[in-house]
Order: sequence, then structure tokens, then C-alpha cells
Amino acid sequence: MPRNGSSDGPFPDYGGGRSSGNDEFRLLRYSHIFASAVREVLESKLLRETSPLPLTLSQFHLLKLMARTGQHQIHEVADYLGVSAPAATRNVDKLERLGLLVRSPSQGDRRATLLTVSNRGRQLIQKYEELKAARFEPVVGALQPSEITQMADLLERLAISLLTQEDPPITCCLRCDAYIEPDCPVAEARGGCPYRVSNIVRIK
Repeated sequence: MPRNGSSDGPFPDYGGGRSSGNDEFRLLRYSHIFASAVREVLESKLLRETSPLPLTLSQFHLLKLMARTGQHQIHEVADYLGVSAPAATRNVDKLERLGLLVRSPSQGDRRATLLTVSNRGRQLIQKYEELKAARFEPVVGALQPSEITQMADLLERLAISLLTQEDPPITCCLRCDAYIEPDCPVAEARGGCPYRVSNIVRIK
């Protein structure tokens, strides 16, 4: 039986040579597994442990985003969630009903409604982040600081290389899930990020 990643099986031999192809297959394989593990163990499971509220991950990531950034129009919120504008409004309505968002009229634009994360919403985010740090610390604690830096650098390079070879460029939100950093090299490679602004989301 051929091994996964060899040219004899159903999987392609990536870029020259059986050994090289197998390594690239393993890179893709464990990238998928790691991404799935992060989403399930550090996101979905932790969110359920943090709060009994019926929140989806997308809604919680939107809440985190609004706690850090703001003054977006509804179509930008819809782009982030990957849904229509009415669906985005329903998500915002749900966060308000759960007491996680507060609506207030805009002083400068009567057509706009300002949304801010409530104290309850910020407490939920803080509890989640504390649990996540405690859960992840033993994982990264098994690595040397230089290994963590090297891994982060390699993932950054791979992500940027994958994105910049696309023609036309990918314009949809990549769902960094509010892991926002100043001067993000991924945002620079894509021509900017719409979420690196102030602290309120504006819905028109």
C-alpha cells in the first residue's frame, strides 16, 4: 500500500522528489490538524466553558472585534461574518439581547446607531482570554522561545506567500478572529485590514 504523499497513491507528489513531496504533504496535513485543534480545544470548547450563553464562535469573535475596533458599517460586519447584511443585523440583535452589546444613538449622524461592548461582554471576553492563556501555556511551555519564534515566522511567511500568489487577490476576510496586531504583514500584503480602527462599530 503506498504511503500518503507518495506519487504512487491518491495524493500528489508536491514539487519534486518523493521525500520532499512527503514532507509537504505532512506540512499540509498537520497544518489542518493544528488549525482544527485550535478551533475545537482553544475556541469552541473554551467558549462553552466560559459562558452558558448560546453564542456561536463567529458571534463571539465579532464581540471580541468590537471590543478592540470600531466605526464599521453593517456591510463590513456582514463581510466579517460571511453573511448578508440582514443576517449580520440579526447577529448584532442577538448580542444585544444577551446583554453583551449596548446600542446608543450617534451624536454626529442621526442615520447611524453606535454599538459598544457592555461590561458583561467585556467580562466574558476577559474570562475567556484568561482560560485560553492557562490552557495554552503548557503547550508552548514545552517549546524553547526560539522554537516559538521560528514557528511563528515560518507560518507568517507561508501565509503571505500563499496569499500573494493568488490572482486576482483574495478579498474576503481571512477571519483572524480579532488576533489583531499593529502593522500586520498579512494586512500589508493584502492592501490593508478594515478592522484596525477605534472602539465602536457603527451600523447604518
